[in-house]
Formats: sequence, C-alpha cells, structure tokens
Amino acid sequence: MHDPWKYLLAEEALPAQWYNLQADLPEPLPPVIHPGTGKPIGPDDLAPLFPMAIIAQEVSQERYIDIPEPVRAAYRLWRPTPLHRARGLEQALDTPAHIYYKNETVSPVGSHKPNTALAQVYYNQQEGVRALTTETGAGQWGCALAFAAQHFGLSCEVYMVKVSYQQKPYRRSMMQTYGASVTPSPSEHTQAGRAILERDPDSNGSLGIAISEAVEAAATSGGAKKYSLGSVLNHVLMHQTVIGQEALKQLEMAGEFPDVLVGCIGGGSNFGGFAFPFVREKLAGKRDLRIVAVEPMASPSLTKGQYVYDFGDTAMTTPLMKMYTLGHSFVPAPIHAGGLRYHGMAPLVCHLYDMGLIEAVAYHQNPVFEAAVTFARSEGILPAPEAAHAIKGAIDEALKCKESGEAKVIAFNLCGHGHFDMQAYDDYFAGKLPDYEYPAKAVEQALSELPQVG
Repeated sequence: MHDPWKYLLAEEALPAQWYNLQADLPEPLPPVIHPGTGKPIGPDDLAPLFPMAIIAQEVSQERYIDIPEPVRAAYRLWRPTPLHRARGLEQALDTPAHIYYKNETVSPVGSHKPNTALAQVYYNQQEGVRALTTETGAGQWGCALAFAAQHFGLSCEVYMVKVSYQQKPYRRSMMQTYGASVTPSPSEHTQAGRAILERDPDSNGSLGIAISEAVEAAATSGGAKKYSLGSVLNHVLMHQTVIGQEALKQLEMAGEFPDVLVGCIGGGSNFGGFAFPFVREKLAGKRDLRIVAVEPMASPSLTKGQYVYDFGDTAMTTPLMKMYTLGHSFVPAPIHAGGLRYHGMAPLVCHLYDMGLIEAVAYHQNPVFEAAVTFARSEGILPAPEAAHAIKGAIDEALKCKESGEAKVIAFNLCGHGHFDMQAYDDYFAGKLPDYEYPAKAVEQALSELPQVG
C-alpha cells in the first residue's frame, strides 16, 4: 500500500448544514450600527439590499443551518474538494512537518467563492429577485456570482476594481461568458464613481469604491436589483464553512489534526470558511491549535489597523461595523492579490483576533510570489496571488519545524488557482514586482477620518 497523496470524500459526505460560529462565541459580536441613528440596525434597514432569508442568517444564533437541496445539488459539481498531502513541498523544503492543503481550485470558476455565490443567488431567486449587483477585486468573486446567477437564471452586474480589470482581462471574459456585465470601477455609472473620478481621474480603484458603486446601483434601482457580497459579512463566511467541515473529516481519514492552520485574508471569506469549524473544536476544548491569518503588507488591516467602527465602503453608504480597519478612504497599492486589497476585515475574524484566538502576519509581494513558485514547482498547481499568501505562511511554519526538528501538522487553504493571473508571474520573473512598504502616512490620514461612534 502506498501512502496517500490526497484524501477524497464521497458525494454523500458533502455537508448538509453550514456551521454558524456565532452560536459558540464566548462573547457576542459587537452590533452593527446605523450611521444615521447611531443605533443597531434592524432587518428593515437591510431589506433594500438583501433578501430576508440572508438577513435572518446574518444575525442567526443557530449553530447549524440546513443547506437548501438545490444549492447542495449544485455543490456536487465539484464538492467535496480534495485534501492533498503536500509531499512534494515537504521534500522541497526538507522539513519534518506534514503539510496538507484543501484544494478549492477545482470549482468551476477556480476558487472557493461559489460556495456562497450559489447560496446567495438561490435565496434571491426564491424571493423573486431577478437581478444582482456586486463588486469584485481580482475577479474570483465576480466569476462565482456570474456562474451562480446563470445557474439560477438571474442577471448579474459586476463592478470590477479598475487595476484588476486591467491586470486580469480573462476573469472579465469569464464573467461575460456566464452572461454578466462587467464595469471597471470607479466608473461614470454611479454618483459614487463619478465623485471618485472627479477627485482622482486616474484612480486605480479599490474594493471599498467598487462596493459603493454596487450598493448604489442596487439601492437606487427601485427594488429591481439586490446586492450580493463575496466576503466580510457573517452569512458569507458561514456559507464557506463547507470547506472546514470537509477538511476535518479528511484529516481524520489521514489520522492527523493540525498543529497550525493557515489561511490568507482580505475580507475573510476563505479564511473563515476553512478555520471556523476548527475554531469550534478549539473553543470546545477538544483540540488546541494555532490559527494564522496571512495578509499583504500593502493592506495589513489586522496587523496594523485599529479595532473601531468604520464603514465597509469608501462612499460611506454601508452600516458601521466594528472591525480592524485602515480607514474606509484608504486605497491600497495595486498589488496583484486584488482579492486582499480591502481596508477592513470580516467582523467575525476581527472578533476572534481581538480575543486572541487567532494570530496574524503580513508579507511583502515578492516573498509571496517566491513561495508561489516553490509550490507550483513542487506540487504542480499554480496558485492565485491571494492563495500564495497562505502558502508563504505555511512554508514559514514548515521551515520553523526544519530548524526545531518538530514534525508538526500544518494545514492551509488553497483558495484559488492563478491561471488568469499570469501577468503577475510575468512581472515577478522580470523583476518588476514592487514590494510596497506599509503606507503609514496614508493609513494615518484615513484613520483620522473615521466616524465617531458611541
């Protein structure tokens, strides 16, 4: 018998429920605040943007929520996803560590994003919604929502951060293939976009700006459109927990449990989906492990931000959430990891970080791509720049094991492939990839503009 290189679950093992971390938090999440009244928001405040089923999930305290069968049936196109033992990477690093990665690159769009896209589109369809608006950074989320909208028969309007629109044209092509319209953001289509362009005609855009445009497009549609978000909010992270639930079963098949869990973070969706079922085990006292979130030095919200109330978007149209933030007006440098260029972080992830249940580390762009190339050459899969941050974190942990001689178990989430990110690799090989320093002055200015709450 050979030692397995990957661990596969039968379709019957596909999770039937999402796991809701809110049920097990030692302290409840700080409330989301209405910027006009200064009071916690209610369902009616969110109704112009989201269907009631999504709003109910956002605030639910139930530990498990059933996955609707039409969504679960669509998941079967690619789920359960494999868990790989990274034997090639272990050999390349000459480490005694055992390294595992959950392979979310096998979805139809090449990332973890359809796990929530299908759910969100389904709930909108059930309430009679026919059109959705959204933002996207690198395009993984836009592709996922376009795919899901096509699957359930809705139209989809995507505002794509301009620098990524230019860097990653084939993600735009994929969205259009699925029937979505794609607009580079900031744009002339919305008041928020026009205001940004008036101040900075050459704006690269940001997720905060694109969110403003997508929210405005939905809110001003007279009810014709709803808004869909690919990260940050509670229901989004909950939908992603199919990843961690599967990984727990697969690591059990391997006879192991991680000492260190690693994931990249931008808004928090893949990290939360992978880590939250393991956080459940940690909170229950069943297992102890370190959980490490990896972010870019160009936009290091957890490691450099302030834990305060802030808007989720640049134009200040969203409710106020307590999160680690660099300031809603902060525009990150144009790194190739477009999905991590966000000024804030999911409140649930921030809450865990504030309680000391997870750790965080930030890396520059070039070391991240060095790790990506090492992984591609040893494991054969070309990772997205976002996922490469998790690879860098896992490699660093494995090299610590090499120094100490400890055979720790390290697991990370490979949240997407990089087949449409080749300009980034070209720039890396040509030595044209800048290592943007932490923008202290820009962050200081943005933080000085934070809203006063409480």
